[in-house]
Amino acid sequence: MPRHRGKYNPLHSSPYELSRSRVENFVRCPACFYMQQVEGIKFPDIPGFNINEATDVLLKKHFDKYRAEASIPPFFHTHGLDHFLPFQHENFNKWTESLHFGAEGRMHTVVDELNLKIGGGLDDVWQNTETEELHIVDYKSTSQKNPGRTITLDEPYKASYKRQMDLYVWVLRRMGFDVSDMGYFLYVDGDRFTDRDFLSAHEALMVFKTTLIPYTVDVSWIAPTLKKIKATLDAGARPEHSDGCQYGDFLQASI
Repeated sequence: MPRHRGKYNPLHSSPYELSRSRVENFVRCPACFYMQQVEGIKFPDIPGFNINEATDVLLKKHFDKYRAEASIPPFFHTHGLDHFLPFQHENFNKWTESLHFGAEGRMHTVVDELNLKIGGGLDDVWQNTETEELHIVDYKSTSQKNPGRTITLDEPYKASYKRQMDLYVWVLRRMGFDVSDMGYFLYVDGDRFTDRDFLSAHEALMVFKTTLIPYTVDVSWIAPTLKKIKATLDAGARPEHSDGCQYGDFLQASI
């Protein structure tokens, strides 16, 4: 049976595929979500963040080394996680492929009563060897502009980071895994205040400080949000833009 993705077709019998980022789009503004998913309007692309992508690749490469060895990374020792290991699973690499989340073996779940397939691509999973529980891990990159500033999850825009982890925990639980309420954000912070030389004769090396932030997930918002998403998809009319939506403000100003 052909997969149902891209522009929404209410007559299509296959579950409609929505990534974590599309669910986030709905949370931010149902009208923009409707324009994209139902009306097929393409929104401006966001430029890629190559440095952030590179740190994600390097972090995954680091933990994959210890995943293959089933050994404890030194980072775990430093942070009191001696009982943790990078989680091994035959489909783990497929779980990280966000662009193909709806394909076989990837990280997704079907909500039968709504005929929706929800999923995404995660960064990492660690396992508590004492409880066998899994912990979702999200890599983040930044560079603090003020020395000595503590990285937290308190800024309003980081609410989307939390919802991302909430959703991934929810999906993996529905896939049958024992997933802890405790997830982790692993920040690497490009240190612009270090006294170490940045440039040598043949290469430049940036020092990154690390911060590990535990986060207790909240999955209570997911089921009601998915019901609203399904109702919006089938509504037949574009809803109002959320207050503060820049696209909505732009469209209103252009009338």
